[in-house]
Amino acid sequence: MTTGRDTGQPGVAGGPARHIPVLGPLAIELLNVRSGGVYVDGTFGAGGHARAILATAGAQVIGLDRDRNAVAGGYDLVDASDGRLTLVEERFSHLDAVARDLGHPLVDGVLLDLGVSSMQLDEPARGFSFRRDGPLDMRMGTDGPSAADVVARASPRDLAAIIATLGEERHARAVARAIVAARAAAPIRTTAALADIVARVVRGPRDIHPATRTFQALRIFVNDELAELAAALAAAERVLAPGGRLVVIAFHSLEDRIVKAFLAARGRPPRGSRHQPEAAPVVPSFRLLLRRPATPGADEIAVNPRARSAKLRAGERTDAPPLAAAAPLPRLPTLEAVMGGRP
Repeated sequence: MTTGRDTGQPGVAGGPARHIPVLGPLAIELLNVRSGGVYVDGTFGAGGHARAILATAGAQVIGLDRDRNAVAGGYDLVDASDGRLTLVEERFSHLDAVARDLGHPLVDGVLLDLGVSSMQLDEPARGFSFRRDGPLDMRMGTDGPSAADVVARASPRDLAAIIATLGEERHARAVARAIVAARAAAPIRTTAALADIVARVVRGPRDIHPATRTFQALRIFVNDELAELAAALAAAERVLAPGGRLVVIAFHSLEDRIVKAFLAARGRPPRGSRHQPEAAPVVPSFRLLLRRPATPGADEIAVNPRARSAKLRAGERTDAPPLAAAAPLPRLPTLEAVMGGRP
C-alpha cells in the first residue's frame, strides 16, 4: 500500500494509459479474461487494468474508485468502450453490491491493485507525499477527517500506536512526542511541516526519507484501508461465480498478510485437533493459483522503482459457500475515537 500502483499497458480502448500497472500482464493472465465475462476492477486508478481487460472482445468491466478524480479521468475510456465499461465512484468494500445493482449478481473476476496511485502521489494538493509541499490531506475520497485533523487531535498514545503499527516505524513514540510538541506551538497543516518534524527525530537509510513510514501510517489510518481491504475480500468471495478469479496486488506487508490469511483460510480445510470433537468438514471456497506470491522482476523494478515491494496473490472460486470468518486486522483506535478530542 505504500507505493504507487497502476503505473502501462499501451492503449487498448481510449488511447494510451497514463501509467503502467505493476505486474499488469501477469494479473490479466491470472484473471483468465474471456469474451462475455464480467470483471470488477476495484481500484480503477488510471484505467490500465481496465484497458487490458477490455482488449478481450466482449469482456465487460465494472470499475470502482473512491477517488472522484480517477472516475472523472476515466470517462474517455467509458466512451471508447462501446458500453463495456461502467465506472462507479465507490469504495471497493461495496463491490458486490455495486455489481448486483448493475444487474450482475455473479461476476467472473475481481482485481484489486492496492495502495495509493502514482497520480495521487504526484499531485501535491492531495497531500499524500512530502516530496512536494501541499496540504496535509491524504484522503482518497472527499469525506471524513484529513491527516491534518488526525495529527491535530490524536493523543500521543494513539499517534504512537498508529505510526508503529501501520508504518512499522521503530521510532513511533519519538515521532508522536515531536508531533504533539510541535502542534502545541502551531497547527501542522502541510506535508512539508510534518516531514520536517519527523526528520528531526528519525534517522535511517539515506535512500528512504525519514518521514516515509509516518506518512504511510497516517494515510492508511485516514482511509481505513486495512478494514476496507478485509471487507473487499469478503465481498469478492460473495460475488465471484464458481471458476471466477480473484487477483490482488499488495504493496505493504500488512496488506499482503491480510490477503495471504484470507486465501489460506479459504484455500485449504482447517486441520483437525485430537483435543477437540471432530467437526464437520469445511469445503474450501478458493483454489490457490500460486504457491508463492509473484513479485516484479529486476527489469520492471528498474523501470518503476515503486514496484519493488509488490506481491501478487490469486485464487479461483469454488462452488462452496462463502466462509463467515473475517480476515484478521491489527488492533488500533478507531478514527472516530481519535477524533473525539482527547488532549
